[in-house]
Amino acid sequence: MSNKTLMKGNEALAESAIRAGCKCYFGYPITPQNEIGEYMAKRIREGGGVFLQAESEISAINMVYGCAATGTRCMTSSSSPGISLKAEGISYIAGADLPCVIVNVQRGGPGLGTIQPSQADYFQTTRAMGHGDLCIPVLAPYSVQEMVDMTAYAFDLADEFRTPVMILADGVLGQMMEPVELTAPAAGPAPAKNWAVTGHAGTRGKNVVNSLYLQPEELEKTNVARFERYKIIERSEIRSQAFMLDDADVVAVAYGATARITRNAVMAARELGVKAGLLRPVTLWPFPKKPLAALAKQAKSFVVVEMSMGQMIEDVELAIRCAKPVLLLPHSGGIVHLPEEIAQKIQQANRL
Repeated sequence: MSNKTLMKGNEALAESAIRAGCKCYFGYPITPQNEIGEYMAKRIREGGGVFLQAESEISAINMVYGCAATGTRCMTSSSSPGISLKAEGISYIAGADLPCVIVNVQRGGPGLGTIQPSQADYFQTTRAMGHGDLCIPVLAPYSVQEMVDMTAYAFDLADEFRTPVMILADGVLGQMMEPVELTAPAAGPAPAKNWAVTGHAGTRGKNVVNSLYLQPEELEKTNVARFERYKIIERSEIRSQAFMLDDADVVAVAYGATARITRNAVMAARELGVKAGLLRPVTLWPFPKKPLAALAKQAKSFVVVEMSMGQMIEDVELAIRCAKPVLLLPHSGGIVHLPEEIAQKIQQANRL
């Protein structure tokens, strides 16, 4: 008898968050992620949690800030324009070294754009998710099951390194339905949060949560210490998935829902006699630079497939030091790639 349940991606993510110990959800509606808030509204309170629809995205992220300061596992979700509004608050949360989970189910832009899927928030998420010197781990699921698994991992990662963690999905994954196994989180209880603002009544010293450092030397010292923590994340938390790469002459690189389509295109290219493979970044920050650099020694060309006008391609080129040609197959406006056009681009790359 199967233990799997048919669920929509957004709802599966929300259920996984509750099972991972999320006690507070703060958000504001925007398509195509509304099911996350709707699911939280009816489910999180069953376990004693709190759901609150804020009056705006700005209010929601600042509620996360306050809740995270108490050490409570909390999250918010939105889609591209809403994440832009949250960016200042995310920087404050990172500056205060607070753990939380932020979900972005991307839609096309810029501006209001479209409610159709996109991957055009890559630069924003991996380069400038708020002002100042900061990085946040970014996880890119490519199935509804990974929406489940990565949510539990995101909470553990946030707690371990005291950082916001973003799950960067897209409208395809948020709206599609697949069978999922709702497993319990693999990790044990959350680590002790001796830094949290919980009230102390004289039992310990005063805890202060703050991102304001008026003395330049103090702020630099804090930033240096934080970047030492980022180095640990870069050493220990990089994730990627290889598919048919052992003898690949052409390496396709894609993430999220696009990687599913690219996987089929790789198999189609193989049937046509092209030795193709797929490297799927699972963490977008930290980015899997070393696996790509190693592939540049054997492959003769790369193909980057993304639902944007070309953003992740820059990280691929940096990772391989432009040692081999890198072709881009972009789509924008909510258009999803077809396996046939990806296979054609792989054939073109093979002729270089």
